Amino acid sequence: MTIGHASEVVTLDQRVLAVHDTGAVGGSAGPVLVWHHGSPATGALLAPVVDAATVRGVRVVSYARPGYGGSTAAPGRDVASAATDVVQVLDVLGVGRAYALGFSGGGPHALACAALLGDRVPAVAAVASLAPFTDDAPWWEGMVAPGALHAAVRGRETRAAYALNETFDRSVFVDDDWAALRGPWAALGDDAARAEAAGPDGLVDDDVAYVSPWGLDLGTVTQPALVVQGGRDRVVPVTHGTALIQHLARGELWHRPHDGHVSVLAAVPLAIEWLLQHR
Repeated sequence: MTIGHASEVVTLDQRVLAVHDTGAVGGSAGPVLVWHHGSPATGALLAPVVDAATVRGVRVVSYARPGYGGSTAAPGRDVASAATDVVQVLDVLGVGRAYALGFSGGGPHALACAALLGDRVPAVAAVASLAPFTDDAPWWEGMVAPGALHAAVRGRETRAAYALNETFDRSVFVDDDWAALRGPWAALGDDAARAEAAGPDGLVDDDVAYVSPWGLDLGTVTQPALVVQGGRDRVVPVTHGTALIQHLARGELWHRPHDGHVSVLAAVPLAIEWLLQHR
């Protein structure tokens, strides 16, 4: 089932961005949240995110990063480029300020918007987010299946070649993750499968961006910033949450020791409430 309204935004450099928008809640202007999807995903709105936002009077906007969900691929894009795309989406929609909430691979992109868009992002939350790449032991420690990111370190061509025979390692998810994917977050798994079926371009470019310079300084994030991290996460280990919080001047870390990579999404409603405290 499609949620919200789908549209396209043509960027200044003539790329297409696929945009999804719930529209104003209750027909009136109110707070807006930009959801930054994980990797892979189509950018479509997910029911648990929309439900948690709507009951709190929040409009949700999402867009497919280049290479995903109908958005034009942009090989060589960095994490910072998300801010350029988001500001164009917001301008077209007539939205002045918007909270940023990113999950997994969307976390760095949400933080990029906070770093580069100033007052247009009053607060940011990153759930199970990667930290800036350092290629040292703590960055890799605890990743059950880091092969794709190791390939990305060697460049886009190597990462694209890896994608030709890439398989999903089910052990990256703990039991609670699988329970979440069978239950409240089933839409997340379905959406990831649709993104994978459409081809690897978005995921390849995401992975290369994560292990390359992000094009921004997290030290410039002066807004309130929430980092939510699962203690049993085998995709983005706890070391990433610890590293992120060290960069953020007004950062707050929620460590959820029993959560994995997907089950940590149970914190999304609370994260939205936290964002709304910072108007």
